[in-house]
Amino acid sequence: MASPAALLCLAVAFLAGAAMAADPYAFFDWDVSYITASPLGVPQKVIAINKQFPGPIVNVTTNYNVVVNVLNSLDEPLLITWDGIQHRKNCWQDGVLGTNCPIPPGWNWTYNFQVKDQIGSFFYFPPLSLQRAAGGFGGITVNNRAVISVPFDTPDGDIRLFIGDWYKKNHTDLRKMLDDGKELGMPDSVLMNGKGPYRYNDSLVPAGIEYETINVEPGKTYRFRVHNVGVSTSLNLRIQSHNMALVETEGAYTMKQNFTNLDIHVGQSYSFLGKASGPLPDPPNDQYDKTFSMNQARSIRMNVSTGAARPNPQGSFHYGQINVSQVYKLRNEPPVTINGKKRTTLSGISYSPPATPLRMADLYDKKGVYTLDFPTMPSDGPPVIRSSVINSTYKNFLEIVFQNNDTKVQTYHIDGYAFWVAGMDYGEWSENSRGTYNKWDGVSRCTTQVFPGAWTAVLLSLDSPGFWNVRAENLDTWYLGQETYIRVLDPEGGYNVTESVEPDNVLYCGLLKEKQKAQKPHASTSSSPPAVKQNDYLLAVLVSLVALAVVR
Repeated sequence: MASPAALLCLAVAFLAGAAMAADPYAFFDWDVSYITASPLGVPQKVIAINKQFPGPIVNVTTNYNVVVNVLNSLDEPLLITWDGIQHRKNCWQDGVLGTNCPIPPGWNWTYNFQVKDQIGSFFYFPPLSLQRAAGGFGGITVNNRAVISVPFDTPDGDIRLFIGDWYKKNHTDLRKMLDDGKELGMPDSVLMNGKGPYRYNDSLVPAGIEYETINVEPGKTYRFRVHNVGVSTSLNLRIQSHNMALVETEGAYTMKQNFTNLDIHVGQSYSFLGKASGPLPDPPNDQYDKTFSMNQARSIRMNVSTGAARPNPQGSFHYGQINVSQVYKLRNEPPVTINGKKRTTLSGISYSPPATPLRMADLYDKKGVYTLDFPTMPSDGPPVIRSSVINSTYKNFLEIVFQNNDTKVQTYHIDGYAFWVAGMDYGEWSENSRGTYNKWDGVSRCTTQVFPGAWTAVLLSLDSPGFWNVRAENLDTWYLGQETYIRVLDPEGGYNVTESVEPDNVLYCGLLKEKQKAQKPHASTSSSPPAVKQNDYLLAVLVSLVALAVVR
């Protein structure tokens, strides 16, 4: 038996293309279904994968081919998207409505993609109709190949933490609230790995709630991979009374910095090292310090002296010296009413997903599915609902400015790519703001926060043709229309050369539904989940509700 365990305590607080035949394959068979769980002491319907909530970890290595057969045992359509996986020149596997028809209830569909030239910590989730608010998420680990060294000592263990706000209402109820023009309101709590808070306060946390415990050994160092998979709330994470050493974010190794606490916004992923010692830390102050949060975000820099997926240093691509081809300023405003419905907008446009995926509309020359008129700069005209797309070209270099004129922190994600976070500040972005950009070691990631009353600028090299989703990761904002797509067109053609062809098992819908052959619905066939190996030491995970990150 191991020696007595040390309690490692964490506090989470509200903050206001084509596969290469020579590479190995990893196969997964998933049954996505509802189970009944009581993370907050009240039975509710959650989305599980092979009866697991959260779902299983996809643990692979750079350049692996990943094959995931998904059976939809829900009572509504389903897709799975792979947050941070770049799907090089293969947007057919992205799992969003611009590229894929949903999997009907009772049907299955097999994703087949390669984690080409990537490393890092990512997660997957169901992107349709607020389903992530009910679960269905899980982790993706892409390990370095053995020939590529990791820029820190090998940790003694690898620990995954899924954190996020949680409602006792089902996702269908939350969806109806938004459809009826209502706010979702304050979430009921924060979950960690699908479990509720430790009973740190008898009056706030009822008895009988299961909380997360993870075994650790005193004096050893562990790598924590943390993902905010919640609905709309930024979280602040801290471990005991010592520092967390940040080492990676969404596929880029960072300069090793010590933090006493770390803001993790909706949809973001971080990797840090921590030792087991010390008492539980104090929670953040009730007053949200937006200046502190901004300075912390700016301080995260990429480690340009180390390799990641390839032997050459990951920072040898000098993004700050490339001429920008196109500039887009995407402005977020508070929700508005359009045609009698509450909607959210980007640059005055509230996106409405067409019934036919955008990539299929192009391939089969179906006109009128979408428009290529997304404005480069916001206009002051009346807001509209439209399937409007950013039009760009293969090998272009984009500058995208996210301007948040709302009162809540928003996070924005771009599928298929990692971008460089060049700058952020409070106020309105202007061309003079470029003088503050970091043009050397800005962190490369796929999801960035934009503070209320502030802007964040990212730089993006369009080296992968296809249609790529740009969206708010906050589920309520996203659901009500805050998204678009970047159409990356290869003017030389290049179908089956620079871009993967349509997969053999593609599903058809919308204007192409007559091409779809019927699939006989089949019942769930998954067995009970495998037993989880228990470690020998205890890590107690505590969750405390403090303050929502909203600037009034």
